[in-house]
Amino acid sequence: MKNLLAFSGGIDSTALFFMLLEQNIDFDMAIVDYGIRAQSKDEVAYAKELAHKYGKKLYTKEVKLGESNFESTARQERYAFFEEIIKTNNYPRLITAHQLNDQLEWFLMQLSRGAGLKELIGLHELSKRDGYEIYRPILEYSKEELLEYLNQRKIKYFVDESNEDTKYKRNYFRKNFANELIKEFGSGIKNSFRYLKSDLKVIYDEDKIDEFRLGELVIFRYSGDENLALRIIDNELKKRKIILSSSQKKEILKQKEIIIKNLFCVVLQDSYVWIAPKVDMVLDKPYKELCRTNKIPKHIRPYFKLQGVQNETICQVGNGSIFNNKS
Repeated sequence: MKNLLAFSGGIDSTALFFMLLEQNIDFDMAIVDYGIRAQSKDEVAYAKELAHKYGKKLYTKEVKLGESNFESTARQERYAFFEEIIKTNNYPRLITAHQLNDQLEWFLMQLSRGAGLKELIGLHELSKRDGYEIYRPILEYSKEELLEYLNQRKIKYFVDESNEDTKYKRNYFRKNFANELIKEFGSGIKNSFRYLKSDLKVIYDEDKIDEFRLGELVIFRYSGDENLALRIIDNELKKRKIILSSSQKKEILKQKEIIIKNLFCVVLQDSYVWIAPKVDMVLDKPYKELCRTNKIPKHIRPYFKLQGVQNETICQVGNGSIFNNKS
């Protein structure tokens, strides 16, 4: 699968170019020259040099823009060009060099506008567009880490001096806040973005959860995402006065079927979460076989028997139709 790399000749996209080469990821290149800096001609020449040396197809475009709303207009022109290339040449994926500083700049800009969580966490490693995907593989690399990568390998790159001009809002946040914060607290910021993205995924998947309850038994049907499964289990057990430790959560994901504090059975099975009180009971062979054929987890079966769950209900649980009958 050949990809299209959005290239500029700057630190980020040049580092990404060579990282993709190292990982044997197949790609071509696209670069836009806005003509506002004399250096931009040298950047296009460098892109041509790399394309020739490494056997990449290069798409170039010159765009003349006015001063008014330059950043927004430039982005619109840039992505219109990329999408034209993608549709004409059937590239399935656009690769961009967004990195950790970009994530924080975006976060701070959205925060200043009063945005919600979904808008604050606007940059994701993979996102879908109409007919193609955008892949951002270096979101967890800081600008300094990318610069160190290039300098260690003595790779040529360009520095866009217009990035220092704070009349552009992104540059204002970059120069006054983002860069210094990442220098000082980069590791914590990386972790925060990971947690926020996991939380975001959970929040926007919660309306897809089905549940069935019988006594103290609950079965959840969900999307299959492990972060969502842990959120479901954590919330349900808190209602039962049990707070899971991080080690217990890891053990749930590892074992899939465990007993918590010798009180509750917790099971992850396909796209289902099962939680029921632990019951010690010897089951007759026909009942065990009926449960087995309907994929009722081993530790859940005794509670089914205790509640008098009959054949029809077991079959409905097994084929998922029990969720269609919930009140």
